[in-house]
Amino acid sequence: MAETKRHITKEELEKHNKEGDLWISIQGKIYNVTCWAKDHPGGLLPLLSLAGQDVTDAFVAYHPGTAWQYLDKFSNGLYLKDHTVSEVSQDYRKLAAEFSKSGLFEKKGHGVFVTLCLIVIMLGFSVYGVLCSDSRSVRLVCGALMGFMWIQSGWIGHDSGHYQVMSSPGFNRLVQILSGNCLAGVGIGWWKCNHNAHHIACNSLDYDPDLQHMPFFVVSSKFFSSITSCFYDRKLNFDSFTRFLVSYQHWTFYPVMCLARINLFAQSFLILLSNKKLANDRGLELLGLAVFWIWYPLLVSCLPSCGERIMFVLASFSVTGIQHVQFCLNHFSSSVYVGPPSGNNWFEKQTEGTLNISCSPWMDWFHGGLQFQVEHHLFPRLPRCQLRRVSPFVRELCKKHNLPYNIVSFWKANALTLETLQTAALQARDLTNPVPKNLVWEAVNTHG
Repeated sequence: MAETKRHITKEELEKHNKEGDLWISIQGKIYNVTCWAKDHPGGLLPLLSLAGQDVTDAFVAYHPGTAWQYLDKFSNGLYLKDHTVSEVSQDYRKLAAEFSKSGLFEKKGHGVFVTLCLIVIMLGFSVYGVLCSDSRSVRLVCGALMGFMWIQSGWIGHDSGHYQVMSSPGFNRLVQILSGNCLAGVGIGWWKCNHNAHHIACNSLDYDPDLQHMPFFVVSSKFFSSITSCFYDRKLNFDSFTRFLVSYQHWTFYPVMCLARINLFAQSFLILLSNKKLANDRGLELLGLAVFWIWYPLLVSCLPSCGERIMFVLASFSVTGIQHVQFCLNHFSSSVYVGPPSGNNWFEKQTEGTLNISCSPWMDWFHGGLQFQVEHHLFPRLPRCQLRRVSPFVRELCKKHNLPYNIVSFWKANALTLETLQTAALQARDLTNPVPKNLVWEAVNTHG
């Protein structure tokens, strides 16, 4: 006689959404991942964000087919009562299966090799120019070249965090440390923790760290109520100083982006010095950062004057600021929400919270795959070289279900971002929503 399945309701599943009591549903089957959550390669936060829900679409997006065989060990024998799958999710899973059957997740092309060669060439020219050139202009150009090298190393770090760009997991981790920690001074451990949270909770104001840039920027007036960040585990206070900065954020956006690298440096060390569990070895990451903070200051010190050293650093930081702007363009002007992500509308939230950038194929190197942000968020394991190929299928699926497929030019994306920042800035200046003011605020905003 067949064993009768035991079912629980959606409401009962939702009660198991804490770190010490963490259940999820995949295709209607319940799994208790409480004890395993701390060892999850993607970190604890993504599981907590979707705990107590059916997470099938998110599981499909982030895990290869080989991962399914390990699920049974976490099964508690329960099933979700009245489990249904929306037509959108059915089509999304079917499309993911077709991509997998076609081998698109494994076809990585030669882009990684070409990018690594470019990194070596740009680094070599930059170092040679600093050490051997007598021209001040050439040395300044070398600073800019250093910035372009950091951008390309950032794309490698981004790709290697989503899928295996090298022949083995160990080699992949080595490339992550070399391209991120050693060459750019950005810890891959911090990036993975931050980026996984961003993908899971795309454009959630309190769960997505990529929208939490106070006191410098806010993309929504909802930040004015000092919401609590579930990523940083602290309140984002909208005080008088923050209001002052936000009031002019559409003017300060590009200048701040030129120095945004400093924040990445700081965050890389902060997470390594915290007690957060990281995917990579903490000691190895610290060693990689130490390598960067030896060779880069040493190279800068070889310049003949203090003025040139400052200009070299500013040139390298400012050029890399292009990449920081690109990270913002895809999400700042898109739809936002407050609260945890939902597993039931995975496809919808990913498309609503992202913006594609239209460009010719020959410009793909410049955008690093971010121009296909919708496709990347729906299929994060898909190699960068395949995103343009799958774009028509994603566009057609969005059209079928009347969902947004937002795509604009690079310049229009900049305009939309500035418009979003300006709207929030003008709302922040509204003195009918007072916060404790300081003397600077009063001086700047007193009229008459």
